[in-house]
Amino acid sequence: MESLKKYLPLALLLGFLALGISAFMQSKPSQKNERVYKIVKQYSPYYTDQRFGGIQIMSKEDPEFIEKPDNMVLFKRLDELEKAWAQKHLKLENNVLIILDNNGTQQATLPLNTQEEINFTHTFYGI
Repeated sequence: MESLKKYLPLALLLGFLALGISAFMQSKPSQKNERVYKIVKQYSPYYTDQRFGGIQIMSKEDPEFIEKPDNMVLFKRLDELEKAWAQKHLKLENNVLIILDNNGTQQATLPLNTQEEINFTHTFYGI
């Protein structure tokens, strides 16, 4: 019983530390190719906005669209929305990423220079 009392605080500390690290790892956003993501983000309707109670996700196209996820899932939810948008608005042809508007007309093109950029568009956006 003495040894249990001796090691209990250490065990609790290690347990809470493991839970904290696990929560931190789950809330991290996924890795993105900076050049491609930065350009595509300009055309994506979703953006984050600071509010008094935290950060909310809003849409440029729909002023009624407001999501207020907790900080733990904020970036995961933003990634989900951007991926769903990309399924309808991004097309990859001959290593050129074509960005479409809601009507299907071409807004911009982005030549993908490296295999890393091509892999990013396949893995992140799923196209």
